[in-house]
Amino acid sequence: MSIRGQNLLPLNLSPDRKIAGVLAPLFALRRENDLGIGDLETLREFIDWAAEVGFKLVQLLPINETGGDHSPYNAISAVAIEPTTLHLAPGSPADLTQDDFDEVVRDFDLEKMRKGAVKHDRVRQLKMALLEKASRRFNESGSGKTAFETFCQTEAAWLDDYSFFRALMDENGGYETWDRWREEHRETKTAHEWVEAQTAEKQSAFHERRQFYRYVQWIAEQQWQQARAYAEERGIALMGDIPFGVNLYSADVYSRRDQFALDWSGGAPPEPYFKDDKFTQKWGQNWGIPLYRWDLMRSRNMDWWRWRVRGVRKIFHVFRIDHVLGFYRIYAFPWRPTRNPEFLPLTQEEMLERTGGKFPQFYPRDDSNWENCEANRREGEEYLRVVLEESRDTRVVGEDLGTVPDYVRPSLRSLGIAGFKIPQWENHPDGRTIPGSEYQRVSVATYATHDHKPVRAMWEDAFEQADAETAQGRNDLNKIASFAGMATLSQETDYDRDFYPAMMEALFRSESWLALVMITDLLARKDRFNVPGTAAGSNWSRRLWKTVAELRTSRAVRKRMNLICGLLEKTKRTDPQMNTDIHG
Repeated sequence: MSIRGQNLLPLNLSPDRKIAGVLAPLFALRRENDLGIGDLETLREFIDWAAEVGFKLVQLLPINETGGDHSPYNAISAVAIEPTTLHLAPGSPADLTQDDFDEVVRDFDLEKMRKGAVKHDRVRQLKMALLEKASRRFNESGSGKTAFETFCQTEAAWLDDYSFFRALMDENGGYETWDRWREEHRETKTAHEWVEAQTAEKQSAFHERRQFYRYVQWIAEQQWQQARAYAEERGIALMGDIPFGVNLYSADVYSRRDQFALDWSGGAPPEPYFKDDKFTQKWGQNWGIPLYRWDLMRSRNMDWWRWRVRGVRKIFHVFRIDHVLGFYRIYAFPWRPTRNPEFLPLTQEEMLERTGGKFPQFYPRDDSNWENCEANRREGEEYLRVVLEESRDTRVVGEDLGTVPDYVRPSLRSLGIAGFKIPQWENHPDGRTIPGSEYQRVSVATYATHDHKPVRAMWEDAFEQADAETAQGRNDLNKIASFAGMATLSQETDYDRDFYPAMMEALFRSESWLALVMITDLLARKDRFNVPGTAAGSNWSRRLWKTVAELRTSRAVRKRMNLICGLLEKTKRTDPQMNTDIHG
């Protein structure tokens, strides 16, 4: 089976060349004198570091504009870029002067913002204030107006609805929860009528707010495309994410409500693996995403999905569809996530009483018989072909983890979409671990995603605690050891000396086209970026303990990366001329 995107030979994305990548959430990266969050200047530093180690790809999370919970998987727009990712400094953007920068920054304690977790709200206040200054200068100068107007016209299909939604958010305290806005703002028709009924001065101010949000997205697209070019120059591919679902409280749902089924919430079925969340174990993961009205989307040539794909394809060389299973069928709840605590202690009968007989189930149909499976497969492939058509030469990866029907992975392979291989979960029917030599080339091998506990944390739990999760962790670690050709682990096994080199070499030796390593696993850290099904304050806020520059100078990190560099060369996942002492 061939891999799509074969013409990207300068980035070594051809199927005849196996590569390795590192997953590093942008917000978690540190740079000296940053503004409290990883930004595009930080990404450039990280790209240089990753290239020196020997990686050929850097994976990021979704970069869409987030809402109040700051989750990149709960964005307020399926296309708009998160403003806090931008690098803002005097001259960046060109309209931001030194005086304006200094005036804004003096009201913020940057030293405090740089310590500990990301202070999302404070960072957003700072960056939006800087963008306001730059926007005013841009309006005064008149320079670049033609390019800006061209951008607005080209992106009008989504940008007009988005800017209208953002201006309405400003009218409603900055909150995206449109069903709690002023009554006249809750529907697009009455909201437009409200604007038309305002005074000329108010209408002008509202228009200016829309123009400001258009300006921010114009700057965002420019900066991200520059980052893409920077990565290409260094032989690095950028990989992003498209979540299958979209936030209920988004410009997309607000503006195109007829294409979404709002009385059901998409998620995933019960999953015993996540033992730190009782609701997930009992009922499943309730993400709160509205379901798609596929019939209406088809009648409109899937235009909304086409916009989404065009947005990521302009920036990324590879993109992952989070929960690609949703294209085939998705688990749905007849209640919103805010009611999860109410349903947690209930029995099945008590739950049905509260919902009027509705119950969590797969949509549009389950996989209980051959006819349903065939219909789900056929329709899923129809929708994914639209994604592939719009992706053009951009490589598509599908996150196919969880409860996976038998027809899904063969279907993805037939489409040329690379699925995931988590070695500790890839087993023969008799329980034996499947070796990496048997992995399909059209796949991505990794030990963890942003949702999983890092391997180093699993190791600590397995050998220092004694509970149900410890047994699970030890089993996973022994599966990884088996994958790496090691004997059963024991208290005498040393993580850094014995386990780490073996598991990394096994991952790189696998037949998978892409071997992907979480930054926490790469650096043998225990930090976790997200715990599914929870609203923990640490979710999407943890930062690395060192700046990118400090990763270069740390003797311990340098020693570990020299090992990785050697393994990448040994397993032919990087350039053979790579200097094995990467930091001299």
